[in-house]
Amino acid sequence: MSATPAAGLHHVTAIAGNPLRNLNFYTRTLGLRLVKKTVNFDDPGTYHFYFGDEAGQPGSILTFFPWEHAAPGRGGLGQTQQTTFRVPARAIGYWTHRFIANGVAYEALEKRFGETVLSFTDPDGMSLALVGVPGAETEAGWSNGDVPAEHAIRGFHGVTLLIDDASRTGAILTDVLGFAEAGREGSIIRYRAPGAGFGRIVDIYEAKGFLPGRMGRGSVHHIAFRAADDKAQAEMAHKLVQDHGMHPTEQKDRNYFRSIYFREPGGVLFEIATDIPGFAVDEPLAALGEALKLPAFLEPHRKDIEGVLPALDEKVA
Repeated sequence: MSATPAAGLHHVTAIAGNPLRNLNFYTRTLGLRLVKKTVNFDDPGTYHFYFGDEAGQPGSILTFFPWEHAAPGRGGLGQTQQTTFRVPARAIGYWTHRFIANGVAYEALEKRFGETVLSFTDPDGMSLALVGVPGAETEAGWSNGDVPAEHAIRGFHGVTLLIDDASRTGAILTDVLGFAEAGREGSIIRYRAPGAGFGRIVDIYEAKGFLPGRMGRGSVHHIAFRAADDKAQAEMAHKLVQDHGMHPTEQKDRNYFRSIYFREPGGVLFEIATDIPGFAVDEPLAALGEALKLPAFLEPHRKDIEGVLPALDEKVA
């Protein structure tokens, strides 16, 4: 049985603090669309926000569990060091000025693999970057009125994983998840999924001897990779067990996709998520993110859940 390659990243899920601050930063400052407003299925007193492009396409989705009193995380081995978004190459200047105007902490421009990178942090200390991609201006950009469409984020560029030994993680990326090694620069090994567009890069920063990270506010909780459907996902799971000694979970229904999880050899929690059924399964595309959506098993408890969730200013969503 051979695995059907994933087409790159599906989503990235991180931990935030104050939910309204999180919502404001990603919809207003970064101009992403609130694609879905739901709850953490395992902790329904907590929101689960999904931010992405207009259609909520796989490869554009950054999700958050906002826990108001979460302790700050600490970067280190076994964690996602940075999450990067694509923007048109000529938009980098616009974003630098926007960060200055909005008081966003950012770093000096740098080059990675020939591309211009603008690194910054969100209000919870999460490490992010914008990567200037030539030609991205020809792709559709979501505009919420704050960020002009021509400068808008075009989904993920990729993620950087901080790992002690890249070899076994790299083997899973190439053998199971459909990536191929695309280059090396210093201690960073770049893997790329086939095709064009967003969410196709995984960089492994091999850093032997670093301290392990600590999960918390500002940390990435897990990285999800794409599977076209249940069959493709099952083939990947088989290959993980048979060829790599991994022990993925049973499939879990997340309403908008179906998921399996495993901790890859470097310590990062990986997910494989189906592209189907997508975010329009419970509300029309034009209304994505407007209403609080609950899975069927939580719907009978809607009144109690709404009673404990922090109030949000609907005008910023």
